[in-house]
Amino acid sequence: MTTSIHRESGWNPNRQRLYILPMEPGDIVSQICDDADTFLAGVTRPAEARAGIEEWLTIHHARLAPADRKATVDRAMRILESEGFFQRDAGSEA
Repeated sequence: MTTSIHRESGWNPNRQRLYILPMEPGDIVSQICDDADTFLAGVTRPAEARAGIEEWLTIHHARLAPADRKATVDRAMRILESEGFFQRDAGSEA
């Protein structure tokens, strides 16, 4: 599980409170699939996509546990494959 930062509404610069909220792996998978057309633009092979997703996770969720990382990548790949991502023209909108 990784985290995201939330600032209290009505933020006061003299009294800043940061909350570390856990981010569920399912939410991360949704982010990946929602953003895939952008960060995987031009990718047509699953092996390239897997590497791109790993890189995306390193950038956005570096603290994700190895087991969660693998499960997240596997789940995102299954979703992208089921949606026909790799049959489309280089990962662009069909």
